[in-house]
Parts: sequence; structure tokens; C-alpha cells
Amino acid sequence: MRTVTITLSALLLLWAVHTPACGAKDVKRLEIGSPCPKLDLPGVDGRIHKLNDFATARLLVVVFTCNHCPTAQAYEERLIKLEADYRSRGVRLIAISPNDPKSVRLDELGYTDVGDTLEDMKYHAKRVGFRFPYLYDGKTQRVSTAFGVLATPHVFIFDQQRRLRYNGRIDDADITLPKSHDARNAIEAMLAGRPVSVAMTRVFGCSTKWAEKRESARQSVLKWDAEPVRLQQIESGPLQELIANRTGKYRLVNLWSITCVPCVAEQPKFVTINRMYRKRHFELITIVTDDVSRSDLALKTLKSNKVSCRNLVFTGGDRDDLAEIVDGDWPGPLPYTILIAPGGKIVKRWSDEIDPQDVKTTLADALGRTYAGRK
Repeated sequence: MRTVTITLSALLLLWAVHTPACGAKDVKRLEIGSPCPKLDLPGVDGRIHKLNDFATARLLVVVFTCNHCPTAQAYEERLIKLEADYRSRGVRLIAISPNDPKSVRLDELGYTDVGDTLEDMKYHAKRVGFRFPYLYDGKTQRVSTAFGVLATPHVFIFDQQRRLRYNGRIDDADITLPKSHDARNAIEAMLAGRPVSVAMTRVFGCSTKWAEKRESARQSVLKWDAEPVRLQQIESGPLQELIANRTGKYRLVNLWSITCVPCVAEQPKFVTINRMYRKRHFELITIVTDDVSRSDLALKTLKSNKVSCRNLVFTGGDRDDLAEIVDGDWPGPLPYTILIAPGGKIVKRWSDEIDPQDVKTTLADALGRTYAGRK
């Protein structure tokens, strides 16, 4: 019997090519030889970019990518290097985000700390060091439709007359060493005046988030909102085991009280974070510090905010006993939140209300932003 090994990249490719996304728009890939569609899009630099802005370029590389997709993030360093390698040879590269931000489900953001809005793009482009234009097409998706974008990333390379000569992937492997450098091969051939030997390839990555998917995103929220919310009692021994965290998950533990206005006000932020990362090696746990006799009020508060994670009330002693078990460095004020790594090490502490962006950045960095390791 012969053993067949299928790589992760191959699986992703098969998924992208053969699996229709819910609410996917029926688009047609731009054919080889077609003229470049018109551009008139805002960029992260605050300017409106048009096709004529790149008129002097020998070749024009248009890469559709986005902030949130793990495959797209895996290719960011390669895109930066590709642009740098060919800039002096008259090749211009522009990146375009095709996604409608309102069509991205929260559970599709588990490998990132930002969404696909133009403001998020500005923040992301600055921190990763994009030196090329990064344009936003999420408002109308007119340009993305004209190109026939199937996934992020998806590459289109045009000659000096702005005729399409390559349509496909960057290379054949996102998190392993590629064997076929398809986009670079096309660029080299075009610069040398040769025909592109492989002009069209399959693409793989996250499906384009067309506006038609907004209803799917809305339905997902309604489904999550209907999840049961429970409050369970926990004694000293089980709580010590929980904090020791002998699991493979990162545990975000939030201490709160029903009498603490900021505690209650920030619960929706934790709900969003939980919905983003809970499909990965992550768990949100809340611990109410009020006496167990007030559990009904605590549960009512949790239900009103739809906090459908693991919610606990300590029954193993007083508040000092709770503090010694959870974190001896906790000085006492609420709210208080800690991130515990597998093995029990406290990675970070947040006193007072959390900054959601800071928490999401910390989690994305800890869990990983690509499929490498699949944390």
C-alpha cells in the first residue's frame, strides 16, 4: 500500500479552489491578455490612487491581500522583499484589500488583532513596513470584481502596455519553503522579453469577503448571542489547578464584581475577544469576586452581556484567599485581568479596564498569526 502525504499548503489550495464560500460572489478571473481594470481607490497614505499614477512602470504587480487572513500574513515579508528586489528594475507593486469589513465574521479574525477597515489597514501597513501603496476596495468592491479576485493573496502582473500576463499565486507554499516561485518567474520572464511559461495558476488563501456575506456575519452573531450563559462554583483546589494551567491553551482570566461599573462595562469587549480566538488554543474565564450569595445577580449581569464562556464564583474562602491563588501580585482593585500561558506562567497583567487592542495584539502574537504551528 502506498502512503500519500498531503501538505498543509496543498490542503489549503484544495479548499480555496474547490470549496464554495457561503454567500460567495460569482466572479470571473481576469483573462490573460486583458487590459488592467481602472483604479481609483483610497490608500493608507491618505491619497486616491489611479492607474495613471504608475504609467512609467515597466511592469505592474497588483496583489490582492488583507490584514486578517493567516495566509496573507504569511506572505507579507515575501511581498516586501519582492517589491524591494524589483523596484530598481522598473517594477511597481501595489496591494489592494478587496474585503468588505462587515462581511468578516469574528471567528475569522482568530489569527489577527485587526480587521479589514481602512483605518485598520493604516495601522497594519505601518507596523509591518509596507513601502508600497496599500489600497482599500472594501466600500464598493468594483475593482476586485473587475479583476475576479478569488482569495487573499491573489496576484496579477501586467506588462508595460498594461496587458495581463500572469494571474495566480505568489508561490506554491505559504508556511514552508516554496518550490515554485511563480510570480517571480513571471516577472523575470517579462523583464527579459520572454513569454510567461506558466501564465495562470491556482490560488489559495482566505476567500474574498464580498458584501453578499454580510448576512452570514449577522447570523453568526445571532447564533452566538443565543448561547447559554452559566455561572459555576469553584473551590480552592480546582481553582489552583486552573491557574496552574496544565493545558495547551492560553487562559485569559478576568476578575470582576457586580458593584464595579468598569467591570460590567468592559464585558462586551471580552465577549468579542472570546469569539475571535476561542477556536484556537485559547480560553476566556471570568471570576466574580462577590460572595456566592449574590450569584443570581452576577449571572443576570453575565447573561445581559452574553458572556458565554467559563464563568466562576469562588467558594473556597475570602477575597484574600482568592488573590493568593490567582495572582499574589494582584493589589486588589478591580477589574483585573491576567493572561496565563500553558504551564502556568503569567504572560501579562492588566489593571483597571483593558485596552482591547492591546489584549488582541498580545493574543495574536502568542497564538501565532499564520498556520505555522496552528496554535
